[in-house]
Amino acid sequence: MIINTGARTDTVQYFTKWLLKRFEEGYVLTRNPLFLNKITRYELTPEKVDAVIFCSKNYAPILPFIKKISDKFNTYFYYTITAYGKDVEPGVPSIEDSMETLIKLSEIVGKQRVAWRYDPVLLTQKYTTDYHINTFEYMAKTLAPYIDRCIFSFVEMYKKLEANMPEIILLTEDDKRLIAKNLGEIAKPNNIAIQTCGTKDDYSKYGISASGCMTLDILGKANGVEFKKLKHKGMRQGCGCIESRDIGAYDTCLNGCRYCYANKNHKKAFENYKFHDPNSPLLLGEIQEGDVIQQGMQNSFLVSGKTVCQLSLI
Repeated sequence: MIINTGARTDTVQYFTKWLLKRFEEGYVLTRNPLFLNKITRYELTPEKVDAVIFCSKNYAPILPFIKKISDKFNTYFYYTITAYGKDVEPGVPSIEDSMETLIKLSEIVGKQRVAWRYDPVLLTQKYTTDYHINTFEYMAKTLAPYIDRCIFSFVEMYKKLEANMPEIILLTEDDKRLIAKNLGEIAKPNNIAIQTCGTKDDYSKYGISASGCMTLDILGKANGVEFKKLKHKGMRQGCGCIESRDIGAYDTCLNGCRYCYANKNHKKAFENYKFHDPNSPLLLGEIQEGDVIQQGMQNSFLVSGKTVCQLSLI
């Protein structure tokens, strides 16, 4: 099975001590977001976990300790760095600081395990198509030697976003094609493999691969292991990724990104953070009377008999 540490919250940035403790003790508990009295236990051992996925906007807190995990497990790191400032992403470091941290991460774990996420792409009077194109070009030239690939997506216009970002400008199909064309043209001379995330739109004529940024093929090549040839169900419509199990919790990320889908509101995340105990097996709170703990299914996707062969990080 694949463990995902950051789809519901930025675990790396705000819950580093907890995350390291869970891998040290070899298990984690995660509460079902729909049925709160149901808790699933996952073993966090190399024998039970095929790969550990990290998704974050700031790896600085975990950099000194990351090899405690990356030396034992197959890993892959998604680093989101966008064009936005504090007006859109209040808790996220600057572009310059973020790129510096990505470079350090890449030097520790190897570029073949690091993907740069430039998403979501959204438009306002400030963040125009030209702004995105110019910023992406600047970042691409800096990050190219340190990443395995670049992944981008266009923002999904759900109701909560309309309330949180009333200044957002609806992306037209022409806008999308213009941005995709320029991103593809920038990526090519910088030798960056670029692909979309969560869309069925075809931008292959711009040198952009289809969605499926967390596939067994990508994870296998990054770590020098062989996975079974399984169909990727995807996490949502238009997604071609392999299924994973997230160990985080919604409404806990303090980044405050105004386009966020994982927080109902920013204040709720700060309220919930008060219930976080780094020593608890749960990200939030403790086991309560009436909770039902069940062992999660942890079937392996690895080819039987194939052992980990770590790639050279030089």
